[in-house]
Amino acid sequence: MSNANPHLRRFCNLLDGIYGTIFRQRLENMGIKEVITAPQSPGQNPFVERLIGSIRRDCLYHVIVLNGSHVKQILSSYFAYYHHDRTHYSLGKDAPFARPVEPRPAKAAKVIELPRVGGLHHRYEWKEAA
Repeated sequence: MSNANPHLRRFCNLLDGIYGTIFRQRLENMGIKEVITAPQSPGQNPFVERLIGSIRRDCLYHVIVLNGSHVKQILSSYFAYYHHDRTHYSLGKDAPFARPVEPRPAKAAKVIELPRVGGLHHRYEWKEAA
């Protein structure tokens, strides 16, 4: 049994009706073990719960969502921030898409803020004094 992604070993099924027998057979053929969680038990998937909590605390609790396209825009902006700018302790205070540490270019250099997620969060960079 060959697995297209060697890092994918388990699939967490939340007892959703969209996963039928054909899907389960394909998982089995790819060598992926299906893990079925108990109903009404969100604690069985702590990684997803942590991500959803971060999205709520860092983003959605601070904005007024107007409609479906607006929430897509907000979440798209948040995910770009989350992957490119936000530091993560599990990554040694780096972002998932790492960027090099910027040394201070000169004594007169200033720190500038770059707004992210509509100004809800910021990224900071050095700027040479003019």
